[in-house]
Amino acid sequence: MSANKVAATQSRALRTISTLLLVIVAFSGIAVVVGATSFKLGLDLQGGTSVTLQPRIQDGVSGNVTSESIDQAVAIIRQRVNSLGVAESEVAAQGTGVNRQIIISVPGETGRRIVDLVGQTAELRFRPVLVEAAANAATVGSDPIALPAGVTPELSAQFAALDCSLPENRQGGVSGNETQAVVSCDRAGGAKYILAPAEVLGKQITQATSLIDPQGASGWYVTLEFDGEGTSKFGAMTSRLTGLPAPQNQAAIVLDGLVYSAPRINEAINTGTAQITGNFTQLDAQDLANVLKYGALPLAFDRGEVQQVSPTLGAEQLRGGLIAGILGLLLVFIYSILYYRGLGIVSVGSLLVATIMTLLSFLLLGEWIGFTLTLAGIAGAIVAIGITADSFIVYFERIRDEVREGKSLRSAVETGWARARRTVIVADVVSMIAAIMLYTFAVGGVRGFAFALGLTTIIDLIVVFLFTKPLVTYLSKFNFFNQGHPLSGFSPKSIGLVQTNSSEKAEVK
Repeated sequence: MSANKVAATQSRALRTISTLLLVIVAFSGIAVVVGATSFKLGLDLQGGTSVTLQPRIQDGVSGNVTSESIDQAVAIIRQRVNSLGVAESEVAAQGTGVNRQIIISVPGETGRRIVDLVGQTAELRFRPVLVEAAANAATVGSDPIALPAGVTPELSAQFAALDCSLPENRQGGVSGNETQAVVSCDRAGGAKYILAPAEVLGKQITQATSLIDPQGASGWYVTLEFDGEGTSKFGAMTSRLTGLPAPQNQAAIVLDGLVYSAPRINEAINTGTAQITGNFTQLDAQDLANVLKYGALPLAFDRGEVQQVSPTLGAEQLRGGLIAGILGLLLVFIYSILYYRGLGIVSVGSLLVATIMTLLSFLLLGEWIGFTLTLAGIAGAIVAIGITADSFIVYFERIRDEVREGKSLRSAVETGWARARRTVIVADVVSMIAAIMLYTFAVGGVRGFAFALGLTTIIDLIVVFLFTKPLVTYLSKFNFFNQGHPLSGFSPKSIGLVQTNSSEKAEVK
């Protein structure tokens, strides 16, 4: 390798290291700006919020409360919780028969919002509007005798008796029979409706996404995508409603028995999409999209008392986990210095950079996606110490092999990297596959372990490629290393080219 090429390679290595360190400093500043200055801890370390959901028995009939329906509800609720981030929540059923309940436990005070979210039935239906009036209207129209088409005297009586201006009448939770007309309130209490039987159901939705109107007119809203059956039925309903007078030309979007919006249909919609508007905040729109995305719960639930739960492990175990991690780092530091001498500077520096990036990631992800740190997550991070150590050991030993074959250190650094990086990548890919499989099929604390393991494996690749290798390249310019100083880690004795006196005597004998 020519002197100019060596100089260029070493200069590029220094720029790479500098860029990585600047990025770390920049993300540290971002963490301070967004307030990510402390770790969010899981249930086992800080406690949280717990609520019991009791299946609601309709009309004294309990036949729909089965083990299968409870298990289905648990699966849907767990999906909703997980969609909010790696929250390390616990969702489980307990009890038997009609007394079976669902227990939801989520870490921290923010658990109250999640409890409100996952307890929604999220039963979405599209119903044509038959009557729309003020929230406390006493009749269905100006003529109390001539009722609109589809409105029975019983519906008219229910309509007159319902006062939607009262908050207690806008709690929702019961959607009524999809094949029958119903009386319903606007969720904000501004109007009440008589609605025809449902023509499009929430189970025909394939995707729900929260978006913001770039023009600012509608604010946040939720867009829906239907499957083939839903697209056909929605197109047929909107085609029919366009030719009717107001308010019969409106389609009400009903969620858990409340009307979220009832837009006027001006033209047939055959694209398989729809929108739900209603003065949503960003959080409201995101929560609504999340509950719709995973389908309606098979049962309606009554929410029990929300309670604070104590940590199952607490500060003592957290302190023990942190001590274990610190001791692991120190032992690897000591071993690296004793075995690799001066080259141990690289391994120590690599581990320190990886540790800083890991801690910074935990802080930022806790703020951005709700990642909570549990003892299992700490264990995943500690395991990553060994993964990172393996990576630079593979590289160091390959460099030593190249030097033993007679190459100069500067040349061995590059050729050794070309041969070592494939091994490093394959090893990290195996760890990543294991982390993905665990995260996909496990629940609870195991998912936290898998997430931490996957995250730190990615960080290991970044550190090895952008710090470890460039640092070795840069250090090879110094005579201390390339001339094989006894403390450099590349002396003839260190790499096995010179035998000890005792070995020589043994050979002579």
